[in-house]
Parts: sequence; C-alpha cells; structure tokens
Amino acid sequence: MILNGKVAGNDALRAAVARQRAAGHRIEVRVTWEKGDARRFVSEPDTVDLVVAAGGDGTLNEVLHGLMELSGATRPILGIVPLGTANDFATGCGIPHDPAKALALCIRGEAVPIDIGKANDHWFINAASSGFGAEITATTSPELKRLLGLAAYTVMGAILATNVRHYQGRLTLPDYEISGTGPMAIVGNGRQAGGGVQVAPRARIDDGLLDILAVRDIPASGLFTAARELQELSPDGEYISYWQTPWAEVCTEEAIPVNLDGEPQRFSKVRYEAVPRAIRLIAPPNCPLLSATVK
Repeated sequence: MILNGKVAGNDALRAAVARQRAAGHRIEVRVTWEKGDARRFVSEPDTVDLVVAAGGDGTLNEVLHGLMELSGATRPILGIVPLGTANDFATGCGIPHDPAKALALCIRGEAVPIDIGKANDHWFINAASSGFGAEITATTSPELKRLLGLAAYTVMGAILATNVRHYQGRLTLPDYEISGTGPMAIVGNGRQAGGGVQVAPRARIDDGLLDILAVRDIPASGLFTAARELQELSPDGEYISYWQTPWAEVCTEEAIPVNLDGEPQRFSKVRYEAVPRAIRLIAPPNCPLLSATVK
C-alpha cells in the first residue's frame, strides 16, 4: 500500500489494515513524504501481487506512472483506497469511499484489464483537460482544497470565469479538425473530473477509446445553443462537440495549462492516445465504467 503522507493518520484505514493482517494478508505500507515518492516506491524491485494507491487522484497518477515504468509481465495489479479531495476516478468506478470496504475490495475483488491515456510522455488514468478547465484545478491551492473540499473547484471556477483567457488553437482527430479561439478540450478515459463534474458521460475504461469534449468560444448569444449541445453530445455541435476516438492532438500558439488527473502541466502541442489494456485494476461488481460487468 502506497499511502499519501498527508492522510497517514487516518484511523479508519489503520484499523482496516490491522483487520486484514489479522486475517492473514501480508500488507506493507509505504508512506509518501514528497512528490515522486509514490512513483519511486512502485518502481522498486520488490515482488508484489498488488499495489494499492491510498490517497487522491494525484497519488493515483503517481502510482500509475510507476506502474508504466515496469514491463507488462512484472506489472502488479492496481487497487485503490480513495482518501483525497475529489477522488474522481474511484468515484466514477464505484469504488467505496469507506477505507475498510475499499481495502476489502482490493483484496477480494477481481482484476480486469483497463485502458489508460497518454499525453505526450505522461500518463493519465482518468481525465486530461486543456485550457480553462485546466486553469481551475492548477490554480486551486492545496490549502484551499483542504478548507473548502469539493467546493474549491466551484469557487475558483467562478472567480476565474470573470477573466477567462482564450487561446488560438487547433484540435485534430483521425478524420476531423477544428481551429479558432479556444478550443478548450477535455479528454476522458474516466467520466468525471473537477470533483464530480461529468465531463465524458459516455466513457468506458475498456473500450480502447478516449472521449473528447471540445468547447469553442461561446458568445452570449450562443448560450442556449451551447446548453442544448451539452445535452446532445454530438460531434457536429457549433460550440460544444463530443467524439470517441483512439487519439487526438491539440496545438496552440502558446503553451497552455494541461491538467492530467489533477496534476498541472504546460504544453503547446500534446498528442493524446488511448493505450488499451495497459494495466489490471481491481474494480467493483457492476462497475459503470466497464463495457462488461465484473462477475
């Protein structure tokens, strides 16, 4: 278990670990101290069957990067105990937020192969966003997240909405291209981001595809049209379009913020790709993000 040091004092998790150890399961807990620890712990040459990411989306993303540094043959199964602020991927998968139930699922659940996303040389398991959506999370300080919880995203979004920067850019898909002011693009492997916002409602984590939600510059006169398009999720929207694709490229005239599973980056060109069946995840029965139900 790789445990984010910020939540190392979680009594419910401590009790859950003790209970599973008493039942005969061998669990080694490694606590992170600084950024990069989780990735390094996964890459250490220990032979383990299961790596449990205990923390938020950032911890999960670091663990994912560590897993992808290992060969497919030696890559352990991934389990998740959600202990962060948003826990978007775990929530979308239906993984329990109760530490005891989540840990029990990790130990007794079934592992299924799932896709992950790649953004240039970086990995993401849940979602990537470029443009305005990325700025919201990148500007939200850890202190504000801790004080306001999930509301931090909404509050910061409302503040930034009064001074949105628009970027000149181009979005390229296998058989389509759009350009102009914007476009803000959200790339989903999972379905939700920003603390529960459904940004890719048709996404599956085992279909070999990424879901792209692109938002162009919306004038005041186009708000009603954009609202309708957000419900329809068509690839032909005037302001909001939605595609399912194995890859997409976003190019902008200047480097813009790109958010990968809550971790801020900056790119002027980024290629997103779906990497099918890259890792094995312990998923709950009837996981809504799987095409086939886990037995």
